[in-house]
Amino acid sequence: MILASASPLSLTLALSAAIAYAVPAFGAARLSTWVPRAAVRLAWVLHGALLAWSLFGEAPRFGFASALSVTVWLVAAVYAVEGNLYPQLQTRWTLSAVGAIVVLLTLLFPGSLLNADASPWLPLHWALGFASYGLFGAAVVHAWFMTRTEERIRLAADSHMGMPLLTLERLTFRFVAVGFGLLSATLLLGIFFGVQLYGSATALKWDHKTAFSVLSWVTFAVLLVGRARFGWRGRQAVRVLYIGAGLLLLAYVGSRFVMEVVLGRSL
Repeated sequence: MILASASPLSLTLALSAAIAYAVPAFGAARLSTWVPRAAVRLAWVLHGALLAWSLFGEAPRFGFASALSVTVWLVAAVYAVEGNLYPQLQTRWTLSAVGAIVVLLTLLFPGSLLNADASPWLPLHWALGFASYGLFGAAVVHAWFMTRTEERIRLAADSHMGMPLLTLERLTFRFVAVGFGLLSATLLLGIFFGVQLYGSATALKWDHKTAFSVLSWVTFAVLLVGRARFGWRGRQAVRVLYIGAGLLLLAYVGSRFVMEVVLGRSL
């Protein structure tokens, strides 16, 4: 934990973003509808500024908390866009609470210093990888909405999701398909430019991160084939999605967490 080493700007941005996220997380029921939405937008802007500073500031750092932070920021961006397309979509306190937590985690676990001499391919590799993280994260959120909506429809209750069930399902698997494409590009870049990216002796560095990434890729491929060929829908498809997302989370965030927190090393 290196909270004391955080720059004044990082500390200000992180605390401001966490407070803005906390408004809809803990006070949405007592506030007008527009207040939580405005707070989420402000939190998203502050969160993005914090990420930009952590990557391009005076001493750029990255680690498992930063990876989680990027993922949540991308999911929040998707949710903000959908909020404009579907005004009846409610601001979810869970997403806001998670946003506040991951922002504070970046203060506690800022990660290791980035190598200034790293390969020029590395930013592209990371951008593709974390874009896929964000899209799969959005798919998981929509799958959860879809499950809740189905349950409430069976109970003949108002779903309160603010989005039709078929729309939720369509969006969920669009996110999965695009995320799968980006994950495929990430893995291919790692295979063909592994030496330049990580300085390994072989193009493909077979470690825990690679193993979990490949397993998640296979899981998502099975999901997409099963949906296209066998018409997988509902809980069956959602379970496979959750398994693939869990494996992908273990690939980078899990391995970095073990190295940084459990073993106390930097990668």
